[in-house]
Amino acid sequence: MSTTTENREPILSARGIHKRYGNVTAIDGADFDLYHGEILAVIGDNGAGKSSLIKVLSGATIPDSGTVSLDGEEVSFKSPLEARRAGIETVYQDLAVAPALDIATNLFLGREKKRAGPLGNVFRMLDHKGMQEEADKQMKTLQIGIRSMSQAVETLSGGQRQGVAVARAAAWARKLVIMDEPTAALGVKESAQVLELIKRVRDNGLPVILISHNMPHVFEIADRIHIHRLGKRVAIVDPKETSMHDVVGIMTGAVVHDIEHMEEPDGGDEAGPAASAEPDAKQAE
Repeated sequence: MSTTTENREPILSARGIHKRYGNVTAIDGADFDLYHGEILAVIGDNGAGKSSLIKVLSGATIPDSGTVSLDGEEVSFKSPLEARRAGIETVYQDLAVAPALDIATNLFLGREKKRAGPLGNVFRMLDHKGMQEEADKQMKTLQIGIRSMSQAVETLSGGQRQGVAVARAAAWARKLVIMDEPTAALGVKESAQVLELIKRVRDNGLPVILISHNMPHVFEIADRIHIHRLGKRVAIVDPKETSMHDVVGIMTGAVVHDIEHMEEPDGGDEAGPAASAEPDAKQAE
């Protein structure tokens, strides 16, 4: 797909985000933009501050200053629950699934459906059949091959467990999905399955923020790449037009070259920082 962002409004954006922990600067005036219909990879070396930025966007961290906007309206998340209520779902690296429970129960964990009428309203009985039917529909939509929704998650492979976590996020997200290192603990075959799953989430209408250290995976599925260094965004690149070698160079500071505005014909963007940054700044992941 095209990565041109001219004349488009981002679904999620951030401007001038700062976050300090004592004398350590985790985020140093970071900017961010996610557009409809894209997979945006966020990459950076250890200590670059990308995880801190994602925590701000997902409500897990409150910034010291700066603004976050969702669909053009400024928001101020005080917790991940507030971000979820706004339509942002996050798949964390540890998956946060309940292994002993079945797939359907995991998909509805914390959002269980009650049975209709007095059985649900008065006796608070759960609609297990309805939850299994909806879970089965969601898994089929994302083409996740699992035979029974009553199967315990602990009996699944690593790739299938990741599929359950992604399916849960996709089922409840109204705006976007954030995925933190979704292939980190998977083998080659299972990683390929999860990458295809991420593409299907995007193709079904949800933009995706992908945090990953795996450069081949990033170049395989990302529509744009946000490069984070020294607590701020230093470049946005098109993986079809930029080599992996150059991206790694920008990420590590070996290449000091402002390619933030490649897509802007006049080279201007009032919020876009340059690729250079203070070399002696103390940063934290």
